[in-house]
Amino acid sequence: MRLLRSLSGLTIAAVCLAGCGGANGSGSPASTPQFVDPVASAASAESASALAQPPAATSAAASPSVSTSASAKAKPKASESANTKVKYAFPVDASNVDWSNTHSKYPATDLFVDCGERFVATTSGTVLEVSLSDRYVEGNPDGPNNGGLSVSIEGDDGVRYYGSHLSKVQSGIKPGVRVKSGQLLGLTGKTGNSSGVCHLHYGISPPCARTGDWKVRRGVVWPYTYLSSWRKGGQKSPVATVASWKKESDCKA
Repeated sequence: MRLLRSLSGLTIAAVCLAGCGGANGSGSPASTPQFVDPVASAASAESASALAQPPAATSAAASPSVSTSASAKAKPKASESANTKVKYAFPVDASNVDWSNTHSKYPATDLFVDCGERFVATTSGTVLEVSLSDRYVEGNPDGPNNGGLSVSIEGDDGVRYYGSHLSKVQSGIKPGVRVKSGQLLGLTGKTGNSSGVCHLHYGISPPCARTGDWKVRRGVVWPYTYLSSWRKGGQKSPVATVASWKKESDCKA
């Protein structure tokens, strides 16, 4: 039974304040995945390119819970990003979705939707990180495990889009794989620090370190206006806002 529309404003606000983790702290060594050094990964990717290997075949080593990739070709130049014509899609392919213009302690949003709905690529791009297992432990310091099962992509517009608390990651979705706007990435759920409520945590950010920078990846730009546009079939782009945040913050969240 779909109960989303019957949720009161107070219920949604309470989940937004309680779920997805706070702004401070870091995961404990026992629970935090070990991410690939972006510099070393980039050098590796350049070597692979010299051998004419396709980008989709290049993956960086990672822990069992999180896969990462730092393909040098995945990130378009800044001058190209602004001119790249991309198509945007609302990240949840479902008729019954609620979301808020606020979030607990940092810019992101929670899209409240039934478990098992389709989480799709916001735009065309390359998969950056994938978490395939739920390693979140309640009470542990905030860290990348808060998201449970998750997928992040770097769009052809140069922006990173991240969705978490998934119940399943679609087969074949792994670092370095090219995806199209609206392509299925996984199914919504309540893994990680979701307060036991089915929803999609959604974050927009610049790639910055590209893999492993979870404080940036979880969201630094308020998504509400973009989601509202995409839901209506509009094409409002976050490129300028993301570029402005990156310039002002030097990628420090």
